[in-house]
Amino acid sequence: MGLKRENSRMLGKLAVITVGMFAFGYALVPIYKTICEMTGINVLALGEQMLTGQKAQASNTQVDTSRTITVEFDANARGPWEFKPAQRSLQVHPGELTTVVYEFQNVQNRRMSAQAIPSYAPMQASAHFNKLECFCFNQYTLEPGEKKSWPVVFVIDPKLSKDVRTITLSYTFFEVGGKTPPAPVAIVKPSVAESAGS
Repeated sequence: MGLKRENSRMLGKLAVITVGMFAFGYALVPIYKTICEMTGINVLALGEQMLTGQKAQASNTQVDTSRTITVEFDANARGPWEFKPAQRSLQVHPGELTTVVYEFQNVQNRRMSAQAIPSYAPMQASAHFNKLECFCFNQYTLEPGEKKSWPVVFVIDPKLSKDVRTITLSYTFFEVGGKTPPAPVAIVKPSVAESAGS
């Protein structure tokens, strides 16, 4: 009889624990929501605001809105093709994610492979100009007459010196392994004394 009573008591305790676990699981969502609102995380509250049609404003705190930098875009082609930025300049805040597009067309009557090399002015800007996506990372093969538009996604580091107000991003596009002649080399003519001595 004592064993049956102990088993019943144990069953009662396990039933109470099971009900308590379900109650805690049910209460966990409102508890989590309250903690998120108190700490400022608001993950659930933002999701609910979006569902109810309210606007949730998320801002990037790393963007320095106190200053603006003019970024100028330049394109140089070493070969017979068209290469240009879709826009010549843009105003950006340091820390702001920005996308620009460069346009390219192979105007030759043959297939070509090409690649772009970037450069920056002033030089100190190169360490603070962070490209997340750029066509300069790869070589491309284009068919005769083929047109391409390539994005450049970048962020200017807010640590860039405050005296830099303009940055020029310049690309030189050149053919890889093609028929484009090499850059001219200076020819040194022998001096009069050297030709007299020979």
